[in-house]
Amino acid sequence: MTPTPRREPDFEQFLKVLRRELPDRPTLFEFSLNPRLCERLAGRPAPIVPDGGDRSDRITAYRELGRWYSDVFSSAGYDYVCLPPNVACPGYRFRGDAHTKIASHSLNERPLISNRDDFERFPWPDPSTLAPAILDAVTSHLPEGARALVFSPFGVLENLVDLIGYDDLCFMLVDDRQLVADVTARICTSLLGLYRLVVAHPAIGAVMANDDWGFKTQTMISPSDLREFVYPTHREIVRIARGADKQVLLHSCGQLREVMDDIIDEIGYDAKHSFEDIIDPVETVYDTWGERIAILGGIDVGFLCDSTPREITKRCAQMLERASERGGYALGSGNSIPHYVPDESYFAMTRAALGS
Repeated sequence: MTPTPRREPDFEQFLKVLRRELPDRPTLFEFSLNPRLCERLAGRPAPIVPDGGDRSDRITAYRELGRWYSDVFSSAGYDYVCLPPNVACPGYRFRGDAHTKIASHSLNERPLISNRDDFERFPWPDPSTLAPAILDAVTSHLPEGARALVFSPFGVLENLVDLIGYDDLCFMLVDDRQLVADVTARICTSLLGLYRLVVAHPAIGAVMANDDWGFKTQTMISPSDLREFVYPTHREIVRIARGADKQVLLHSCGQLREVMDDIIDEIGYDAKHSFEDIIDPVETVYDTWGERIAILGGIDVGFLCDSTPREITKRCAQMLERASERGGYALGSGNSIPHYVPDESYFAMTRAALGS
């Protein structure tokens, strides 16, 4: 039995969180739910979009896919509908051989750019190929009161690592920094083209940059290299969103204490997502940074897997109580809801916000 929604979507509540205000009632945040849970929430499997065929048939299929995502997020109690890049901007990605492993993949798996010749031959995503009609279709059935949230196909550093390989990127940062700069510039051009299209759409209420920067103990590359190669694109993403009067979020995993001031003051993100207890529990993060940036989620995925539903609901209720006077917090997982998180653990978390 799927829990029934206890309230109608109200995007203004989510906006209040992003503005570090106090929402009128507890608010939820999640951007990635596993297919099993999505099907349970929607009450049906996801519709299939044909690879080829008539354009009008594909538009119709994307309209139904957008309706399905709307049913998933509204039935779960969210005030927005999160549309992944393969739905909002299908086919727009940096490598055609998408990773297929269900659990994880190596940061050195199948690098595509090792030298200048590889760079010159690489088929970079072209922003001019983006189809506004598909974005129209997938947002055509948003629930009343909801807006859409869209995020990119990875970000600057994640695409650098994906295209070059982590180990090779570390060597290249010493041996050929100009090539790193040139690859970064092409990633920037492609990503910013996507964000310009998305923020201009009236159904889009907010956008999120999806770019992991850290391991459990430190940033993946030095803070100075982040500032040189990664921050400029992120500053532009924020500027583009601000120009369209849209809020902008950062999802970034890892130990980022050394660069949190940069995220808040230098780049200017409205909200930060992705936290782990082994790095900093969300309670600590909220107390430390919550007056300067909205904090989203943070209920550790391992905790969701290992704890009883009662323990999960108790911790979530305590976190909501912690934020009940200051605001600027939405309840959700520390990262996402992968397939190994029990459904009942997920519902135990959301129950703290939605009521029993």
